[in-house]
Amino acid sequence: MDIDMSQFYQVFFDETEELLAEKERLLLEINLEDPDMEDINAIFRCAHSIKGGAATFGLTDMTEVTHILESLLDKIRKKEIALTAEHVDAFLVAKDVLMMLKDGHRNGSPVDQDAVASVMARLKLLSDKAEQQSSAAAPATPAAMAVPAPKQAPTQASTQQAAGGRSIRIELPDVPQKDVDALAVEMELLGTLERTRLENGHQAFILTTAESMDDILAICSFVLDPKDLKISEETSSSATDVPSVSALPDASDDHAEGKGYGFFDQVGQTTQVPDASHETIATATSLPSVANGTNSTSQGTSAPKPHAKQSPEKMVSGHDSSSIRVSVEKVDQLINLVGELVITQAMIEQRSGILDPMLHERLLSSVSQLNRNTRDLQEAVMSIRMMPMDYVFSRFPRMVRDLAGKLGKKIEFITHGAATELDKGLIERITDPLTHLVRNSVDHGIETPDIRAAAGKSESGKLTLSAAHQGGNIVIEVSDDGGGLNREKILAKAAQNGLPVSDNMPDNEVWQLIFAPGFSTAEKVTDVSGRGVGMDVVRRNITAMGGIVDIRSVQSKGTTISISLPLTLAILDGMSIKVGDEIYILPLGYVIESLKPLRNDVKEITGQGRVVKVRGEYLPLIPLYELFNIQPRYTEPSDGMVVILETDGNKAALFIDEMLGQQQVVVKNLESNYRKVAGISGATILGDGGVALILDVSAIVRSSRSQSLEKAFA
Repeated sequence: MDIDMSQFYQVFFDETEELLAEKERLLLEINLEDPDMEDINAIFRCAHSIKGGAATFGLTDMTEVTHILESLLDKIRKKEIALTAEHVDAFLVAKDVLMMLKDGHRNGSPVDQDAVASVMARLKLLSDKAEQQSSAAAPATPAAMAVPAPKQAPTQASTQQAAGGRSIRIELPDVPQKDVDALAVEMELLGTLERTRLENGHQAFILTTAESMDDILAICSFVLDPKDLKISEETSSSATDVPSVSALPDASDDHAEGKGYGFFDQVGQTTQVPDASHETIATATSLPSVANGTNSTSQGTSAPKPHAKQSPEKMVSGHDSSSIRVSVEKVDQLINLVGELVITQAMIEQRSGILDPMLHERLLSSVSQLNRNTRDLQEAVMSIRMMPMDYVFSRFPRMVRDLAGKLGKKIEFITHGAATELDKGLIERITDPLTHLVRNSVDHGIETPDIRAAAGKSESGKLTLSAAHQGGNIVIEVSDDGGGLNREKILAKAAQNGLPVSDNMPDNEVWQLIFAPGFSTAEKVTDVSGRGVGMDVVRRNITAMGGIVDIRSVQSKGTTISISLPLTLAILDGMSIKVGDEIYILPLGYVIESLKPLRNDVKEITGQGRVVKVRGEYLPLIPLYELFNIQPRYTEPSDGMVVILETDGNKAALFIDEMLGQQQVVVKNLESNYRKVAGISGATILGDGGVALILDVSAIVRSSRSQSLEKAFA
C-alpha cells in the first residue's frame, strides 16, 4: 500500500534544521589538537541521518552533498586522517549549503548552485588529498603480496566481541528494497549491522548491540510491522556462516568496502532513491567546482547529541518522546482565548463584588476559586510561548568565529544563562539588536592581539553573552574585556555632529550619545561597521519592546551593555489612571513614583511649557488631557496627580486627574484591529467590559521633548 510521503516533509525539515544546528555546535566546540571521538561520531551521525532522510524524499542535491561529507567524516572517525582547521571550515560551509538547500525545498527560496558545486568540489578535494596521503604513507608491498586476500564476512563471535553486546537475528518479510535500506539505516544507530540473504530469497539482519529488545522492536516498528518480523537472539556457538550483503547483487560499494555507514552509492554512479511519489531518480554523475558559503542559522532548542538509544519519536522530531510539535498559530490562538477568559473572569469578579457576602457566601467562594484557577491557567499557557535564550545565543559562536578571523582577532566567546526563558515574540525581535551589539564588541571593543599584548593583556579577548531573570524582567548583557569606550573621542564626535555636549557630563550620559542616529567613531566604513546606524537601531528596537538599555564602561578594561526586557508582551502589569471620563493604562515598568505637587513647585518657562520640581530636579510637565484633547477635571497640577516616568534615560512628569490602582491586563493589538494611534501602544478590556488604551510612554516623552525644543528655537 502506497504512503503519501509528503505528510512527513515537515518532520524531515525540522529534524534536518536541528541536526545542522547540532553539527555546527559540535564543530565550533571541537578541540583540533585532541578531538573527542564521540563528538566526531556525533557529527558523522548528523550527516548520516540527513543523508538517509534526503534520499527517502528524493532530495538528491542534499543527498549528494551529505554523501561526500559523510565519506570524509568516515575517514576522520576511523583515524585514517587527522582532523584539521581546514576540515572544520569546509564542514561549516557544507552546513550552510545544506541549510540553504533545505530552505529551498521547504520555502522555495533561491539556491546558489555555484555555492553547492563549490562545497562539493572542496569536500571532494579534501577527500582526494587524504587518499593521496594515505597511499604515500603506505609501505611498499611485494608483487607477490599485491593481490588482496578475498574478503570474508565477519563471524558472529568476532562481531559480537567487537561491539561488546549480543547478537540479534532479524528475518525480514518480502518487502521492497527501499524499506530494507530504510530499516538498516535506523538499525545501524543501535550497533554493528550485517545483512544476509536467506534461502527463501528474503533478507535478514544480524545486529550486534547492547540495547534492549524493546528498543530494537521500537526501531523496527518505525519502518515495518513487528508482527511480520522473526526476531531471535543468537549466541556465538549458534552463529551460521551466511553470505554477507557484499555478495548480494544489489549491495552498495560502501558496504562491500566495509564502510558500513550508508546504503547509497558513491556520487558518480547511478543509484536509485525513492521520492515522495515512489518514483526513482538518478544522482548526478559529475562533480562541480570550488567553495564559499553563507553565514548564520536558526534553530529551536538545541538538539541533543545523537545517541544509539533513540525511540522512533526522538528520531522523527529530534526531541524527547514527551514533547510534541505544535504550530505557533495554535499557541497564539490558545493564548488569545485564555486572555478572553481572564477578561470574562474579571467581569464576573467585578459584578459579584456588589453582592452581600453573607447571602451569597458559596457563590463568592466559587468566584474566588475561579479567579485562582484562571490565574494558574493563564501562567501555564503563557509558559508554552516561553523559549530558552539558547535559541538566540546558539547563532553567535559561528558569527564571532568568522568575524574574528576576518578582523585578525582572537576571541573566546562565553555564554551564561542560555536556559533562561523569554517569550517567543520577544526572542525573535531581540536577535537583531543582539547581533549589532555582538558585532560592535568584536569590531570596536576587543583589540587585536598585538595591541592587547602591548597593554599587558592576554592575546585572546573574552566576549560574554549572559541572560538572567530579575523579578518580572529578563536582563541580557553583552560584555567584553576590550579597550572600553573613549570618553574624549565620543564627546568630540558628538560635538562634530551638532549634539549638545559639555566636558562635565557624567559618564552614563556620555555613553548614551553612541545611540544617537548616524553616530559612529569608526575611522572608516567597512562591511562590519562605520555607518552609524547599528546602535540607533538597537535602542529603537529595545524601546519598542518596552525595554531599557544601559551601558557601563571602563577605559582599557572593557564594556558591558545591559538590556532589560519584560518577560512577555502578551500580559502587562499596569497602573490605571483617569483623565476626565477616560481610563488609560500606564505600563508599570516606566513608573518611578507618583505625587501631588505643591503649587510653588510648578513653574512656567516662556515658550517651553511648564516644569515641576521634584527633589531639586526640574522635569517637563506633560498634561495628558492636552495630548488627547480631553476635557479634564483639573487643569492645575496641584489639584490633580503627577506620575514621574523614565524612558531612554529621560524623565518626565505626566499630569493626570487621579490614579485608580494597579492591575494586570491582557494586551490587545490596536493596530491590527483598528489603526495605529500616536501615543498608544495597545488596548485592553476592563472588568466592566469597557476598553482602556495603553499609553506608549516612550513616544509620549519623545514627542514632548521635541515640541519643547521646537518652541525653544522658534
